[in-house]
Amino acid sequence: MFESVPAFSGFAVDDVPKAKEFYQETLGLKVTEEYGMLHLHLGGGAQVLVYPKPGHVPAGFTILNFQVDDIEQAVDELVARGVEIERFEGMTTDAKGIFREEGPYIAWYRDPAGNVLSVLQEK
Repeated sequence: MFESVPAFSGFAVDDVPKAKEFYQETLGLKVTEEYGMLHLHLGGGAQVLVYPKPGHVPAGFTILNFQVDDIEQAVDELVARGVEIERFEGMTTDAKGIFREEGPYIAWYRDPAGNVLSVLQEK
């Protein structure tokens, strides 16, 4: 039914201007704004809608993943841009905060609204 229909994902934030600054300036994404909402333009042509939600509560899971070729370099650059790498209970990470157990190497961080994002590298 939907195999040929364009689709996109979205998530909420509590402060659109702050989110725009983070995604555009800190992460370096192309961001456009329309009707008080943001469109994140991702590699490969994908788009994600970021919309305001009063009383926003961050999801308890990762909402956006960026696949990279060199996770150490990505983590170093995030930290240099003032982003704090998250460490979650029960997830053993190295000194840089990179989880290297099962699955891809992954490091988590948050946007200004508290949403969890990640960079990951396939092994």
